[in-house]
Amino acid sequence: MLTTPANEQDRAQVFDLCLEVQEATGVNVEVAFADQGYTGERTATDATEAGVELIVVKRPEASKGFILVPKRWVVERSFAWLSRFRRLGRDLERLSSTLVGVHVLAACALLCNNLKPLFA
Repeated sequence: MLTTPANEQDRAQVFDLCLEVQEATGVNVEVAFADQGYTGERTATDATEAGVELIVVKRPEASKGFILVPKRWVVERSFAWLSRFRRLGRDLERLSSTLVGVHVLAACALLCNNLKPLFA
């Protein structure tokens, strides 16, 4: 996982993040969906250089209030599930690597809940 200081833009990290994802998955990621914070030519170019097609999911132009945006809802739902873990509710960790480890542990716990029993 890639962690960066809060004063750095997310768009500036796209190339490094895509390379890390490709390395972790064995170059299996072809498409990544992102929110409007990742718009721009440079961001799309960085993702393409890393072998990932970046698709920015945008809200409809003339919309007010809550709009269910396809694909983005999956990410928001995942963040909501992760926020149910008390340890992730507050940022009390001294090291960023510890926080990353807690996120991985929480994601593994969520995935294990979705496994079907071997013997029914």
